[in-house]
Amino acid sequence: MRDSRLWQPAVFFLLAGAFYLQGLSSVGLLGPDEPRYAFIGRAMAASGDWLTPRLWGEPWFEKPPLLYWMTAAGFRLGLGPELAPRLPVALLSAVFLLGQWWLLRRLLGERIAWLASLIQATTAGWTAYSKIAVTDLPLAVCFQSAVLLGWLSLETRAPAARYGAAACLAAAVLAKGLVPLVLFAPMLWFLRKEWRAWASPALLFLLLAAPWYAAMMWTHGRPFLEEFFLRHHLSRFSNDELQHVQPFWFYLPVAAGGLFPWFPALMTAGRRVWTDGRLRIPLAVFVFGFVFFSLSRNKLPGYLLPLWPSLCILLAAGLASAPRAGRPLFWTVMLAGFAPGAASLLPEALLYGITNTRLEGAAWEYFAVLLPAALGIWWLDSRGRRAAAALAAAAIAAAGFVFIQLSSAPALDQVVSSRGLWRRTAPRRDEVCIGRLHRAWRYGLAYYAGAPLPDCETAPRPLRIDQPPDGLPRLLPAPAAAPGDPLRPRQ
Repeated sequence: MRDSRLWQPAVFFLLAGAFYLQGLSSVGLLGPDEPRYAFIGRAMAASGDWLTPRLWGEPWFEKPPLLYWMTAAGFRLGLGPELAPRLPVALLSAVFLLGQWWLLRRLLGERIAWLASLIQATTAGWTAYSKIAVTDLPLAVCFQSAVLLGWLSLETRAPAARYGAAACLAAAVLAKGLVPLVLFAPMLWFLRKEWRAWASPALLFLLLAAPWYAAMMWTHGRPFLEEFFLRHHLSRFSNDELQHVQPFWFYLPVAAGGLFPWFPALMTAGRRVWTDGRLRIPLAVFVFGFVFFSLSRNKLPGYLLPLWPSLCILLAAGLASAPRAGRPLFWTVMLAGFAPGAASLLPEALLYGITNTRLEGAAWEYFAVLLPAALGIWWLDSRGRRAAAALAAAAIAAAGFVFIQLSSAPALDQVVSSRGLWRRTAPRRDEVCIGRLHRAWRYGLAYYAGAPLPDCETAPRPLRIDQPPDGLPRLLPAPAAAPGDPLRPRQ
C-alpha cells in the first residue's frame, strides 16, 4: 500500500483501544442480559466455584462460562460493578483488531488489512458490542480468529496456525455453545483435503472445549442437558418458545444499521467479491452464516456479530480494488451527520425497541459542517491517497460515536439502566418491594442490590416500585389496605 506507513496502524490501534475503553462506567449495566451475566460472574468470583454458573444462588444453564470467567477475573482484580464485566470485553475487542490486521496482512496484503480494520473498528455494530458485557463479542472474536488461522494454515501449511485455530474454536464453543461449530462448516469444507494434518489439532480442541461440558453433565445431569442443549440450541432455532421470533428478512436491516456509517462501501463490493478467489473463505463464511441465522425462528441483532469481520473484509476488498472510492467515502462521512439524531433516539430505542421509535428530521447544520471534510476525502482518494482518505473517514465516524456516547450517557444511566433507580432506592432498600417491573429492570436492580428485592404480593413493604405499561419505574408509597387485609403492610 503505497500511502500507508507503519505509524498509521500503530496510532489507529492505540486510538481504537482508547475509544473502546473510554466511558465504560459512565452508564450502568443495560437490558436483562448484561446485569444477569455480570451477577453470575461476580458470584463465581465470590464463591470460587468456576464450574457452575449461578444466578441468585441457583444453577444457570443458558450459556457456557467464558464470559463469566472473564467477568469473575475482573472482580478478582478489584474492578467496579461496571468495569469488571465490561473492561475484559473491550480489551478483547481491541486486541483482536490488532491480531486480525496482522493476519490479514499475510493473507490479503497490507491495503485490505488496513481498510478492513478501519471499517470494522468504526461500525455501529462492532463499537456497541465492544462496550457491553454480553456473549456476542467474545464469540465473534474467538470464532473469527479460528477462521483466520485456519485460512492461514491453508496458505502456509504451518502447524502453529492449525493448533491456534483449534484453540480459538474451543474458546468460541466455551463462549456460546455449539453455534460456532455450525458456523465453521464452510472452513471445514475448505480444509477437507488437509484432514490428516488436523487430527492432532482436533484433539487439542477436545481437550480444551470438552472438560467443562463433561463436568457439567457429570455434576448436573439431565437438567443441564435439557436446558442447555435442547432448549437453548434446538428450541431456539426451531420454535417460538423463547419469544424472539422475527421474519426471514430481519437481518437485512440489522446488517445495514450495524454497518453504519460504512454501508456506502457496498457500492464497491460487487463483482470483485464474487470473482476474487482469495475472498472465497470470508464470502462463504458470511453467506452461510447469514442464511443459517435467517432460517432460525428466533433472531436477535447480536447473533450476526460473528459474521461481522468477514463482511468487513469483503467491503475492504471492494474498496481496495475499486478504481475510484471517493463516492462511497464521501457518503460515509456525510452519514456521520446523523450521529446527533441517533444520540437523542438511543434511550427511547433501548426502552421501547427501535421499531417503536422515529428519527426526527436531522439538523442540516451538521451536514454542512461535514461537507468540506467529505469533499476533501473525495479529493484525497482521487489523488491516489486511499488509505489516508479511509483513515480520515474512520476518524470522523469514530468522532460521531464519541458524540453519541457522551450525549446519550446521562439519559441512558438515568432512564434506561437500573443504576439510577437503585441510587434512588438504596437509602431505603429494606422498605421497598417490587410491584410491576419489566424483567430488564428486575435483573439490573437485583445486580446493584446484590440480591432480588421481594415482590409486593408476597412481602408487602411501605414503599413499592411500580412501572406502568410503556412507562418508567416509579418509587411510590404502598397503597393503603383495609383492616384485616393480608396484604396490608405491617407497622
